[in-house]
Amino acid sequence: MSTPDNTPPAGETNEPAAPTPPPYTAPAYTPPPAYSPPPAGAPYAAPPAQPPYAAPAPYGQPGAEQPSYSAPGYPPAPPASYGQAPYGQAPYGQAPYAGAYGYAEPKTNLLAILSLVASLLGIIGVLPLIGSVAGAVLGHISLRQIPKTGEKGRGLALAGTIIGWVGIGLAVLLILLLVFIWLASVSSLTSTY
Repeated sequence: MSTPDNTPPAGETNEPAAPTPPPYTAPAYTPPPAYSPPPAGAPYAAPPAQPPYAAPAPYGQPGAEQPSYSAPGYPPAPPASYGQAPYGQAPYGQAPYAGAYGYAEPKTNLLAILSLVASLLGIIGVLPLIGSVAGAVLGHISLRQIPKTGEKGRGLALAGTIIGWVGIGLAVLLILLLVFIWLASVSSLTSTY
């Protein structure tokens, strides 16, 4: 026994055909008027007259559309705790951001500069021991001042301190070498008699 096959042959369907859309037609296009430049030497022509400005109706009158304005939605300011300023401002005792408009570049600590200069004068022999000691002392003082004042020059102070201590060490070694040479010469003089 066979059952009748209700499937349509290939390419045919039992559903009605979909309606075909109307063919596409491009919208009508009218080109803008051609530009014709004014003749050479022609006087300037005023632009075409526009209608006069109509003032809006006063507030509360019928037909008056008033725009509604509201304040922008900013979050409330956080409470400033002790030692902190709101919204990224520098707290008391610290220098402001140097790159912003209206702020001066923080100055360099004067003692840091003097420390480096004195240390260099001590190491090259202009002020042999005095310059090195002054450079080391001024360097230590400026390293304490810089965090408190917010000035620049920490690198200069470190360099002045290090060069000052190296100069002190070299001066002490030179003095010990001279004393050793003097003692050796004195002992050689006394032994020859």
